[in-house]
Amino acid sequence: MKPVHILLVEDNEGDIILTLEAFEESKIKTNISVVRNGRDALDFLFKRKTYSNAEKPDLILLDINMPVFGGHEVLKQIKHDEILKKIPVIMLTTSSAQKDINAAYENHSNSYVVKPIDMDEFLKAILKIEEFWLQLSKLAN
Repeated sequence: MKPVHILLVEDNEGDIILTLEAFEESKIKTNISVVRNGRDALDFLFKRKTYSNAEKPDLILLDINMPVFGGHEVLKQIKHDEILKKIPVIMLTTSSAQKDINAAYENHSNSYVVKPIDMDEFLKAILKIEEFWLQLSKLAN
């Protein structure tokens, strides 16, 4: 079975490291690509510039508050594309603001997870994402 490809769109280096560590403990083989802003995320997904050979991800973990383009704008563009809209997008963010939650679901986010501040809880949250999205759910091709 080929590894599940995850695109992590995150600008916080600490959160990137924690997320990568959590998936290293995963029962599922994963291949994780990391981009640090919304423009790079869109270039990656649409295979532009330095990402012309990028592999289409099976799952996207998307932060909201990022430089260049925020997560809501990236989400809109993903969900308006005929090919990309099938990829589950999980908003993984520090924002618990109801307006952000509503905007994410209005733009067809598949899930909204508020990042726990505690490191152990953060790791548990990532493992729960892995359990649900990579073990229980079936992903589109």
